[in-house]
Amino acid sequence: MNRELEYMFVERARVWIPDAEEVWKSAELNKDYKNGDASLVLMLEDGTNIEHKLDPKTKNLPYLRNPDILVGENDLTALSYLHEPAVLHNLKVRFVDSKLIYTYCGIVLVAINPYETLPIYGTDIINAYSGQNMGDMDPHIFAVAEEAYKQMARDERNQSIIVSGESGAGKTVSAKYAMRYFATVSGSASEANVEQKVLASNPIMEAIGNAKTTRNDNSSRFGKYIEIGFDTRFRIIGANMRTYLLEKSRVVFQADEERNYHIFYQLCASSHLPEFKTLKLSSANDFLYTRQGRSPVIVGVDDTKELNATRNAFMLLGINESYQMGLFRVLAAILHLGNVEIKDRDSDSSVIAPNNRHLTAFCELVGVTYQDMTQWLCHRKLKTAAETYIKPLPRLQATNARDALSKHIYAKLFNWIVEHVNKALITNVKQHSFIGVLDIYGFETFEINSFEQFCINYANEKLQQQFNMHVFKLEQEEYMKEQIPWTLIDFYDNQPCINLIEAKMGILDLLDEECKMPKGSDDSWAQKLYNTHLKTCSLFEKPRMSNRAFIIQHFADKVEYQCDGFLEKNKDTVNEEQINVLKASKKFDLLVELFQDEHPATSPTGQVAGTGGRTRLSIKPDKSREKSSKEHKKTVGCQFRNSLQMLMETLNATTPHYVRCIKPNDFKLAFTFDPKRAVQQLRACGVLETIRISAAGFPSRWTYQEFFSRYRVLMKQKDVLPDKRLTCRNVLEKLVEDQDKYQFGKTKIFFRAGQVAYLEKLRADKLRAACIRIQKTIRCWLARKKYLRKRCAAITIQRFTRGYQARCLAKFMRRSQAATVIQKYQRMCVEKKRYRQKQAAALAMQTILRGYMARQKYQGLLRQHMAVIIQKRIRGWLARCWYKRCLESIVYLQCCIRRMRARRELKKLKIEARSVEHFKKLNKGMENKIMQLQRKVDEQSKEMRLTNERLNGLETSYSAESERMRGELSRLRGVEEDAKNKTIQVTSLLEELERLRKELSVTQKEKKTIEDWAHTYRNEMEKMVSELKEQNGSLKKDKDDLNRLIQEQSQQMTEKMARAIAEETQQLETDLNEERSRYQNLLTEHLRLEEKYDDLKEVALSSNVSKPGHRRTDSTHSSNESEYTYNSEYAELEEGSRAAEDVTRGIDTSLTLKLQKRLTELEQEKQSLRNELENKEDQFQRARARDDAEFKKARGAELEYESLKRQELESENKKLKHNLAEMRQSLLGNAATNSGAPGSPAYKVLLDQLNSSCEELDVRKEEVLILRSQLVSQKEAMHHKDEKETMTEPSVYVEDVSKLKDADEIKQAYVGLKDTNRSPRFMHKPLDVNDLLSRLRSAAPDFHKLNEDGELWLVNQGLKETIRLLEHQLQTQRRGHDNEVEALRGELQNVKEENNRQQQLLAQNLQLPPEARIEASLQHEITRLTNENLEFMAEDPTASREARVIILRRMVDLMEQLEKQDRTIRKLKKQLKVYSKRIGEMGAGQTEGQTSPGQMVDEPIHPVNIPRREKDFQGMLEYKKEDELKLVKNLILELKPRGVAVNLIPGLPAYILFMCLRHADYVNDDQKVRTLLTSTINSIKKILKKRGDDFETVSFWLSNTCRFLHCLKQYSGDEAFMKHNTSRQNEHCLSNFDLAEYRQVISDLAIQIYQQLIKCMENILHPMIVSGMLEHETIQGVSGVKPTGLRKRTSSIADEGTYTLDSILRQLSAFHSTMCQHGTDPELIKQVVKQQFYIIGAVTLNNLLLRKDMCSWSKGMQIRYNVSQLEEWLRDKGLMTCGAKETLEPLIQAAQLLQVKKKTDEDAEAICSMCQALTTAQIVKVLNLYTPVNEFEERVSVAFIRTIQTRLRDRCESPQLLMDTKMIYPVTFPFNPSCLALETIQIPSSLQLGFLTRV
Repeated sequence: MNRELEYMFVERARVWIPDAEEVWKSAELNKDYKNGDASLVLMLEDGTNIEHKLDPKTKNLPYLRNPDILVGENDLTALSYLHEPAVLHNLKVRFVDSKLIYTYCGIVLVAINPYETLPIYGTDIINAYSGQNMGDMDPHIFAVAEEAYKQMARDERNQSIIVSGESGAGKTVSAKYAMRYFATVSGSASEANVEQKVLASNPIMEAIGNAKTTRNDNSSRFGKYIEIGFDTRFRIIGANMRTYLLEKSRVVFQADEERNYHIFYQLCASSHLPEFKTLKLSSANDFLYTRQGRSPVIVGVDDTKELNATRNAFMLLGINESYQMGLFRVLAAILHLGNVEIKDRDSDSSVIAPNNRHLTAFCELVGVTYQDMTQWLCHRKLKTAAETYIKPLPRLQATNARDALSKHIYAKLFNWIVEHVNKALITNVKQHSFIGVLDIYGFETFEINSFEQFCINYANEKLQQQFNMHVFKLEQEEYMKEQIPWTLIDFYDNQPCINLIEAKMGILDLLDEECKMPKGSDDSWAQKLYNTHLKTCSLFEKPRMSNRAFIIQHFADKVEYQCDGFLEKNKDTVNEEQINVLKASKKFDLLVELFQDEHPATSPTGQVAGTGGRTRLSIKPDKSREKSSKEHKKTVGCQFRNSLQMLMETLNATTPHYVRCIKPNDFKLAFTFDPKRAVQQLRACGVLETIRISAAGFPSRWTYQEFFSRYRVLMKQKDVLPDKRLTCRNVLEKLVEDQDKYQFGKTKIFFRAGQVAYLEKLRADKLRAACIRIQKTIRCWLARKKYLRKRCAAITIQRFTRGYQARCLAKFMRRSQAATVIQKYQRMCVEKKRYRQKQAAALAMQTILRGYMARQKYQGLLRQHMAVIIQKRIRGWLARCWYKRCLESIVYLQCCIRRMRARRELKKLKIEARSVEHFKKLNKGMENKIMQLQRKVDEQSKEMRLTNERLNGLETSYSAESERMRGELSRLRGVEEDAKNKTIQVTSLLEELERLRKELSVTQKEKKTIEDWAHTYRNEMEKMVSELKEQNGSLKKDKDDLNRLIQEQSQQMTEKMARAIAEETQQLETDLNEERSRYQNLLTEHLRLEEKYDDLKEVALSSNVSKPGHRRTDSTHSSNESEYTYNSEYAELEEGSRAAEDVTRGIDTSLTLKLQKRLTELEQEKQSLRNELENKEDQFQRARARDDAEFKKARGAELEYESLKRQELESENKKLKHNLAEMRQSLLGNAATNSGAPGSPAYKVLLDQLNSSCEELDVRKEEVLILRSQLVSQKEAMHHKDEKETMTEPSVYVEDVSKLKDADEIKQAYVGLKDTNRSPRFMHKPLDVNDLLSRLRSAAPDFHKLNEDGELWLVNQGLKETIRLLEHQLQTQRRGHDNEVEALRGELQNVKEENNRQQQLLAQNLQLPPEARIEASLQHEITRLTNENLEFMAEDPTASREARVIILRRMVDLMEQLEKQDRTIRKLKKQLKVYSKRIGEMGAGQTEGQTSPGQMVDEPIHPVNIPRREKDFQGMLEYKKEDELKLVKNLILELKPRGVAVNLIPGLPAYILFMCLRHADYVNDDQKVRTLLTSTINSIKKILKKRGDDFETVSFWLSNTCRFLHCLKQYSGDEAFMKHNTSRQNEHCLSNFDLAEYRQVISDLAIQIYQQLIKCMENILHPMIVSGMLEHETIQGVSGVKPTGLRKRTSSIADEGTYTLDSILRQLSAFHSTMCQHGTDPELIKQVVKQQFYIIGAVTLNNLLLRKDMCSWSKGMQIRYNVSQLEEWLRDKGLMTCGAKETLEPLIQAAQLLQVKKKTDEDAEAICSMCQALTTAQIVKVLNLYTPVNEFEERVSVAFIRTIQTRLRDRCESPQLLMDTKMIYPVTFPFNPSCLALETIQIPSSLQLGFLTRV
């Protein structure tokens, strides 16, 4: 021991030391520990050095840390050092760093609440854990549930899952997920959907039993135990719920930041709904019972939606709307009752105000009177022996009584709901076993602890005792199983604490006794406790500062309880008169039902369990309960003790599984770990006790093989013996001296705590020493190699350097001599150039100066001459301007005077217009008044004349004087004007002189400026030229760049378009595959319902006796179902089917209706999906057609030459016709002269030209006909190559129509193609309204402007014109109609004649051979059409274009008719031969030629000619009607696939069935065809149902079904399927029936068989995949085995019977060879292989994502090697192109992710670009799970994982973690025609089909 301590406590060893903040802190030894040292020198993780003092008494050393490779283990018991800091650190690393919330601790699952929604509870996770061993997968609540489910099925023993923990730790969620797992995995035994009802009970119980607390937003305020019942097949049949200790006080009181039960807030949030108006609710803040916590809202929770979920759950459990509204009325009444205000009347009494709104609402809701409730809320009835008193209550007591009533009503409501939930979950099926899920409160301790906490902690004491006993029992069983010596392990027993609470004179006994006392109180009860237990029990204490409290030392901690309220809560009393008032309600039946006396519950160990609630937990029924008095009523404590005792009996009778929920922090922060809180809970929930019990024994356990593989490096070669047990024993004796540290069992080696760490250190030191030795050797080799390389390099460098220096010297000398010569000549050139430049500059300056002086002189003379000319012109212009102004002034004066005179004249005319006569005319009847006015006017006019005369005189005198003054003024103005003119003239002359001076100076300045500008301009021009040259160069460069850019952009656009087209095509294919997948999934569901229906029929048949009765067919079956089941008596025995149908009547009618309705819905959905599939296929085909059209367009270039030549010939033909017409006209024009007479020279010349033209025309005609026939044949060949079109489509002349450029041609061609019976030239265009309006407008005359009367006349004329135009149009239509009728009659006559000719021609052609017949008909039709073409062309060019289209159309129609006739002839010949043979057999002696008018050869055939009959065998098999059952039985039901596949041709049963079908079609027996197909389909289904697990059988019938489907297509007569047939095979086509619908039915059957094949293959492969791909070490020695805990993992060492990779490859080869032997289509084999590889990749990846022990570097190498082996298998089988390799891409990338570096940002970028097939969740999960196997590997840091998440944040992908292993790729069956001739098939005698006759 000392040696080991000295070896472990050395320098750099890591230990744990206590810490006040973090509980435990890690430190590292700075020096070795020596025995006897009093302290340790340590260094903390932050670099601080401390000295740790050891306890001088115990000398206990600090706890050692586990090796890094053990940190983060799935099972805490796998740790080498088992102690509190190791457990705490392991949980923290898993929770904070790896985001793993589940961890095993032996048999306990520790679950830490993440306070965040995690994607680890989906159906895919459930499927991944289903069927797995508990230790093989990562810890999960599903693993515990699976373990319980498996043990229930394996051990035939009931199970229990005990979920405990603090409030907010996640107990309810864990229990919910466990129940979801059972509901998903087991399913339901009936159609009642029991598993959905079990899950639906959760939202109901959460609504009425959960509330928000300070620690949890959804805290369960009651305990519940749910028993999920299973039948003998371990399917859910029902459930039962028991509840414990509902916290009723929460109804009337909530602490701060807490809420009442959720249901109250849900009702308040939904009060606006119409159905809740009668409840008179409002906001939760308006009610006392919901606003006390001041936190009515939970963040992220919508109470309205939660109420909808609750109501839906009620409906699913059978609680209808009326009951729901009744429940809501009770809840609303409780809220209103809480708002009833009670006031003081005096000190001893209270009163409620009249007409209280809330009390009125309460009374209305519960149906009681207002007076009664007012009376008994404020009063109480006291009974004595003689009298009864009514006592008023003070306000406080009345308020308490009101609250007690509210609590009592809610408790009754809670119990009623639990009771009805249990009724809904109970079924009539007998329960075989059950799994119980206990969701109960954990250990609680608060500042103030009352009666509720006392009961909760009491329950936890009982559960902890049971847990300790179970753990100890398991340890004892393990040691006894391995046969190793063991000593009794000491563990904490809490029986004394339980006795303190429940024993006689215990706390509960004293509490019940005090409750019975008349004046019992909390104080007196506390004194009794002190007197009884204070001195006798060490676990009971009294607080120092209180006499109303007590302390109990529980297993987890000391808890102080306050005695206040214990008695009241234990009594749970309520005013009896208030209850009677509620019972007397006559309007509310539900309320009366709540307060009915309940039946007592039975023991849970019996067959009937309680329905929940405290009042249902008595052990035995008490029949005298109604007669008992109140003092005999059971207290709450007594009831809880009894119910707890019943629970413990149930748990002891089951196998328990433990889930301990831990709350990581008190602030609900996601993935935040508080060590203090975690340690408290670990101590309280018993996890540390489990660790202590494990550590006291042998916690570390290894199998011999695992130990040998792990520690092989510690052994020497001589130590390795054949017997591995002996080898391990010898090695351990050498390595560990103390033999008490280990024990050898039968299959395992057991180690004490710390021994594995010691062995790991030895192993690590050995590996480190080996690594150092390897490094030393390699470094020496590398250094010597580097030295030799450097030495060789130095010698080489010296050699080359010296040579280089010599060459440089010689080169320098040569350059020096050359430089001297160059300098001489260069200086000479420079001086010569300088002299020439100076000379040229001097000459240039002289030339410029002389030229400048000459130009200046010339410019001066020129300016002087121009100035003279300007003066002359200006003076003349001024004179002309003065003349013009004078003339204009005169004209203006004349105009003014004339205007004045005209105005005077106008004024006079206006006065005359307003004369008296005018007014008389306008105002008749006013003559008298006018006469009076006229007299007045005359008088006034006289006065005016007098006045005017006087004024005129004065005016005359004044005018004379003004004229004189005006003349004087004008004279003075003239003088003044002359003076001004003289002054202005002098001033202007002076200004002109000054201006000329200024101009002179400006001219001189401008001269100088121009000279400067010329010099500057020259320089700028030179500079600009150079800049332009540069710009030109840059522009050229830009041009080149732009051209290159344009080319690149065009290339990019081309690539982009190509990518877009490819993406669109891929999207269409994806959509098509999705539709196919949906359709095929629907078929699977349909098949499942059919199987379930058949199972029900079989069960009913086996359980009931058949009764006589007539048979009938269910009318609700779908069309396909009726096809399947039509005349099924030939496939099944008649008696069995009749009995089954009779029994079917006895099945539950509702179940039958449900099945029928479901079948109808599935059929409708199937039809809609089929339509969608067809639409998608049409879209896909259209997309393909576009691509094919482009391809055809490219191929059409080959025919361009023939088309052009044909057009050229036609144009020449037109020219010749035109010349001929001109000649004829010239001949007609000269007919009167003699020159045109016959025999004249001109006539001969014209005749010769005409003959030559006709000959040339005939030649051209023949060429045109030949080219057209070639063109038609080539287009027909192209048309036959297209698989998507048939011969009935007019594709032959599509290209010719596309070449018609004229709109009329296109229109006429379209009309010709649309209507084959009418000629386009006779089509009459209807009159257009716009045309009529245009004619009306054009025919209207040009009228002048008219007045109003004239407008009416214009309208009249327009109507007349319209009438005339309409009459003319009517006459035109009549004439056109008559002409059209005549033309149609002529056309009809022509058609009749043509029909007669065609019939004659057909009769003639029928006598010719087929080849000659087609050629003759074609030649005849071409000749006829050519003649018509020539006639049309001569008559009308437009008609000739129409004729071309008609010719093409008729050619195609003719060819179609010929082929139809050929097919008809072939059918007639077949029938003729059959009839001839029958006649020959009957001895009629008739020949075939006498019965076949269309027979090719008329030679007679003898009736008895055996060789000829075999030669003419038509590939048909005849059977009798009564032999159909035998045929199906021998060929399908009793056929052994193995013998058929080996000895006979592939698909032989399919060929035989089709040949039988051909004969039924041949004889035109529709009943026989239908029954044969129906019997075949039903028989295949029957054999698959019987032997559906046999891969060989399923593969055999998949191959034959596909072959049968291909035969139906190949011989259907459709042109698309006949292209690859031989002529003989085409003769075997079906003639009478179109089986397209049955082809779809058989295709659906093939899909079902394919899915059955995949399921069968998956069932075989699934057990091999994980073992072969992950666990088995294909490369031995790469993977390391880490220590395992109590949950043993599957070993990676290949033992006998373990699956390996070779097993998978052998199985795949077996699958492939079987399908090949059965003749499966190669394309179908590729799809099967692709599905196989997808299953392998998906299952492997899913297990990798759920197994932390598999995520290591070495495991990544193993996976990549295994994948390479699978790829090699694909290459060997030639299946690399089937897409199977791509399905393994996620697994390959996951393996690469395990092996790449995971440190830097570059590594993160590489990972993001590499892992494209993995989702972000999968990548992060792998990185979190990555676990080093050796100490040399490093973990992935949290920062690196966050970097990955940041980089992958923008990915748009599914958040699903696991791959869907149930996904099946949609299957397609490409048409694969057979080259096998039906007439060559021989039927072996082994099939026992001798009753079939070859035809």
